[in-house]
Amino acid sequence: MIEKTDKRLRADLFRVRLGDAMRERNVNQSALARRVGVDRSTISQLLKGQGARLPNAQVVGECAAALGISADWLLGLTDRPETAADILATSLSLTEAPRALVDEQIFQWHKEAAGYKIRHVPTSLPDMLKTRALLEWEYAPHLGRSTDQAIGASEDRLAWMRGTQSDYEIALPVHELTSFARGQGYYSGLDIGLRQAQLDNLLEVTQQLYPRLRLYLYDARRVYSAPVTIFGPLLAVIYIGRNYMAFRDTERVQALTSHFDHLVREAAVSARELPDFLRELRAGS
Repeated sequence: MIEKTDKRLRADLFRVRLGDAMRERNVNQSALARRVGVDRSTISQLLKGQGARLPNAQVVGECAAALGISADWLLGLTDRPETAADILATSLSLTEAPRALVDEQIFQWHKEAAGYKIRHVPTSLPDMLKTRALLEWEYAPHLGRSTDQAIGASEDRLAWMRGTQSDYEIALPVHELTSFARGQGYYSGLDIGLRQAQLDNLLEVTQQLYPRLRLYLYDARRVYSAPVTIFGPLLAVIYIGRNYMAFRDTERVQALTSHFDHLVREAAVSARELPDFLRELRAGS
């Protein structure tokens, strides 16, 4: 049900918001009058008038357009001063995704969401849980001689992510871990000693950081997910290869959060069951 606002209060709010917008944009009454196409006295009356009377829709719309704000905001119908076009433009962005570890953009998003729960579906094993040896194996084909330098530059960021106050929930297909343990598919040819050390590291770190970090394994034959990270209520980012598709509007962030929570509910291996599962993989590798 829409809450109705008293006409006098709405008129008062209009005057306050119009004045605030003019001061913020350094627009005086004469300048606004010229942009709107009215006398300066009309603008003065809008700002200083009393009572419950509001200007007509034409004047409200012209004032909003001249100041680059939303007419709905001027009238107290929304708390967001941006125009609908501005909201749409900022709700989705396409950001370059370099083939690196925790690049600067990803790190800034993690810092922005510090203290919130971060939900993550990685492309492979999560970078923050990989051994240095696995990072070198995975990134060397792309980074070449700069692999060591890139890993070194990311170590502080990875350590910060492990030590932050954010809760992490990570969802991974079961087959990703089983393929890794057996050296199959993407991990074909990976040294058995490296794989076993990585499984040992996963077991140690997930137990050490539990419950602040929880790793769930879902069956990809039942549910599917593209690589995605949801930074609390602020932002949801889908990884599409060369780019990140980032959403900031509440509706899409909530939809992707619901998608992730479904993965957790459908998990074939829960965070509590993970240690036993890792021990079985380690024994059979």
